[in-house]
Amino acid sequence: MNKIWSFFLVFMLASVMQAQNGGEVLVKNTIDAFFEAFHQQDSMAIKETVSKDIVMQTIGKNAQGTEEVKTENFAHFLKSIVSIPATTKFEERILNYNIQIDGSMANAWTSYEFWVNDTLSHCGVNSFQLFNQQGSWKIIYLIDTRRKEGCD
Repeated sequence: MNKIWSFFLVFMLASVMQAQNGGEVLVKNTIDAFFEAFHQQDSMAIKETVSKDIVMQTIGKNAQGTEEVKTENFAHFLKSIVSIPATTKFEERILNYNIQIDGSMANAWTSYEFWVNDTLSHCGVNSFQLFNQQGSWKIIYLIDTRRKEGCD
């Protein structure tokens, strides 16, 4: 009887781990799709990866050098992305992913570097909050840090 329970327990743990890892892949795929659309300046594809009520914020220094949190209007964000001139090359390079999932909520912490015309502009981390909306992960909240020092 103990062998049956042991087998059942191992089987259940393996199933949970497989589901968790599969969920992490889907969360990562959503973030990757967001950045692919971002780099292609495709506002419609970006909208496919986010909730209609997404909140976007950034933490950085203002002109006086004081750290502050700024909230960005999503429509303004999209307009600024699509208006980048074709002569400007930009790329946000995701360096790593740390994804955690609990049911229909996920968090992804991603370190990044932001490059403009092959020159490092700044670095920081993104913190994504995602919601599994009827089988599809959507970004509901995105906050990032931006700094110019310590980007090695």
